[in-house]
Amino acid sequence: MVPWLLLPPLSGQVGFTHHPFLWTSKKSKAKPNGKKPATEEKKMYLEPEYTKSRITDVGFKELVVLPREIDLNEWLASNTTTFFHHVNLQYSTISEFCTGEACQTMAVCNTQYYWYDERGKKVKCTAPQYVDFVMSSVQKLVTDEDVFPTKYGREFPSSFESLVKKICKYLFHVLAHIYWSHFKETLALELHGHLNTLYVHFILFAREFNLLDPKETAIMDDLTEVLCSAGGRGGGGGDGASGGGTGAQNHVKER
Repeated sequence: MVPWLLLPPLSGQVGFTHHPFLWTSKKSKAKPNGKKPATEEKKMYLEPEYTKSRITDVGFKELVVLPREIDLNEWLASNTTTFFHHVNLQYSTISEFCTGEACQTMAVCNTQYYWYDERGKKVKCTAPQYVDFVMSSVQKLVTDEDVFPTKYGREFPSSFESLVKKICKYLFHVLAHIYWSHFKETLALELHGHLNTLYVHFILFAREFNLLDPKETAIMDDLTEVLCSAGGRGGGGGDGASGGGTGAQNHVKER
């Protein structure tokens, strides 16, 4: 189906526990984990020797386009489910390093992510707890026949596209956290090529169908510029910076 996605679908790699859907995000004033401000931290994942690493040279910009005679919702469903499995699998490779002690908040650059329950109550959680919330919620969605129908004749719900956008938003949070907090471990495992390939494919797919708000992804604009500037092919490009990512690093936010 997708040339580079050769790993089997993940089942049980990250501990799933049932949680209600927690889709709300807001802004914060707190400093994550006492870390240095983003402007002081060296972003190893932007170094050219690492951004060039891929596991395939396929052009993802062409690959993500909706094929003729394929229903849009079917295409979104198939790819969203695949991205869920592979983001989950990628996270599972570094999950032993992403502990409550090491990652006391779900921090990416100058941003912290918090869960809010259905009543709007803030749920304080560590990064591994946040990822578990994401994976368990998405797992429940993609296996729900009323949301992601697999049987002939079943219709997609009218809210399907908005649900896909929410799933993509939270999968992006997980990918961004891996880069920001666990790239060294990913590099040590020699899986940075897999991570880069997954990120490029995911971002270009989301762009093709407007599934991610540019404001949401601005924190990783510098990486996106480098990895996606050549239409998703290996080799990188650009100067490693873009307006959105640079201007947003002066204060800490919660989303």
